[in-house]
Order: sequence, then C-alpha cells, then structure tokens
Amino acid sequence: MIQNLPTPQNPLKIGTRGSPLALAQAYETRDRLARAFDLPINAFEIVVIKTTGDKVQDRPLKEIGGKGLFTREIEDDMLAGKIDIAVHSMKDMPTLQPAGLVLDTYLPREDVRDAFISPRVNRLEDLPQGAVVGTSSLRRKAQLKLRRPDLEVVEFRGNMQTRLRKLDEGVAEATFLAMAGLNRLSMDHVPKSPIEAETMLPAVAQGAIGIERRMDDMRMAAMLEAIHDVPTGQRLAAERAFLAALDGSCETPIAGLAVLLGGNIQLRGEVLRPDGSQALNAATECLIEDGAKAGREMAQDLLQQAGDGFFDWR
Repeated sequence: MIQNLPTPQNPLKIGTRGSPLALAQAYETRDRLARAFDLPINAFEIVVIKTTGDKVQDRPLKEIGGKGLFTREIEDDMLAGKIDIAVHSMKDMPTLQPAGLVLDTYLPREDVRDAFISPRVNRLEDLPQGAVVGTSSLRRKAQLKLRRPDLEVVEFRGNMQTRLRKLDEGVAEATFLAMAGLNRLSMDHVPKSPIEAETMLPAVAQGAIGIERRMDDMRMAAMLEAIHDVPTGQRLAAERAFLAALDGSCETPIAGLAVLLGGNIQLRGEVLRPDGSQALNAATECLIEDGAKAGREMAQDLLQQAGDGFFDWR
C-alpha cells in the first residue's frame, strides 16, 4: 500500500515542456497514474517549464549545448522540489542523469518510424533535384545527404506546429517528423508517409516517453512502477547503452533500434558522418537480459570500423 497518495489539496506535480506534444505526453502520464490508483484528475498538476532549447530557436542545437537543452531547467526544478516527476521524449534525453535523479519508467512505445512530410510529393524519392528540405536533426540531415546528396538541407528548429507552418510558407519542399508525435496529437490531416526503419533507421529511443524522478523519492518510485512498460524498458536499455558508448551528445549522427523477438532482442545501429559521405552499420541479436551489454559491444564494433579520422569533425 502506497502511503500519502496525491489529492486535489496536495497534488502530484508533473513537470514538462510547453509544446503541444510535450503536454500530450504529460497528460498521458497523468491519466495512466489516475487510472492505476483510481485518483481524480485534479489530484495532479501539470507544471510547464520553459527550457533553453525552447527559448533559442535561431541556432542549431549543437551550437548551444546539445540534448541537455531540453531537460536542464526541468531537472533543476525537480532537484529543488518544485515538481515531483518530469515527463520527457526519450530521444531528447542525455544518456546520463544529474546526480540525485533517475530515469527508470517508460510508457508503452509508439510508432518508431520517421514520417516524410510534404504538401506536394509523397516520397523522398519523388523530390526534384536540388529541392530544399528542412530539419534540425543531425541524424536526419546525414541520412538525407547519404541517400540524396543533391538535396539542399536547411535548419528547421521549433516544435511540430512551427515546422509545419514553415513548410506551408514555402521555406522548404519537405520535412521530417516522428510518426509517434503525429499519432499522439491525432494529426491525421498532415500529408505524411511513414518511412520504414529498414530504409531510414530512427533515432535512439524514438517514440518512447520517459518519466524521471528523484532517486530518494520512494513514493514516486512505487507509483511509477504501476505504469512502467517492461518491453519498452528492455528495448531502451539496449539502444541507450549503444548511444552512450558511441557518443551521447547531439554532435554525432547516430541511429539505433531494438526489437524484441521472443526471448531475444535484435539491435541495429548506424553512425554517420554529418555530411552524409559515409555511414557505418552493425546488427546483433542476444538474450533480452544481455541487451545493454550487446549495445555497448556493438558500439565498440562500429568504433573499430570507423578507425582514425571518421570523427574528425568533433
């Protein structure tokens, strides 16, 4: 029995960024906790926290600090006791948490694929020579340049709605979004074509929602255990170990995906040069409990393949 469940008078405070997608993820977390413990919705409070990544929109992420830009202020507020838990898109999360915080709860994973978005053509292959494509993702830029070196890739910062507006304004012919975000916001009207993972390997942890808490908060640990999705956790353990062993920053284009096959886990990974001139791939399969170890070993395999000079841009 969990003591001191939240009440409308003493609500559980859920920290999140303020974008429509971030809020949808926070609401999903709230609703799952409410159902698990038969609590009213007003026993929870959504606390919107603006991060550096939200405030600075005119420069690439790698120029202003990488992945922590979307988490630092939220984590500071949690350490200060202003919020109880934080809800994150896992593909934005650094592989290491600040001292005193732990990330060990995941909701069921959504569609992992990227979506090709264009009001004029249906597929990447249909874009004309030299077309302009917008994205802020180093991984997507590199994968695009690898497959279509003729394309001009321009910076496309902002939340999902901002990027779609830029597309409508003709800043680019096409862009890419995660299918998971489009699904969570029920954006069926957006002209999208899913790209199979065999064609374009997604970002590590794409489609997954993670919930962070203070390490010493056992009440939160017990509550979150009730909504944790074990298969998602198993997949992310392998993917994030792979990412951490390669480079957990936003400065290297890295893709990775783990899939459960019975009692085994199948892991694929890719690391690219930012200009798309070279890509290295690896795949492995192991027992589920060995997923993190396999992720680290696969990263070492790719580092050996890369040899001297592959990472000379860093």
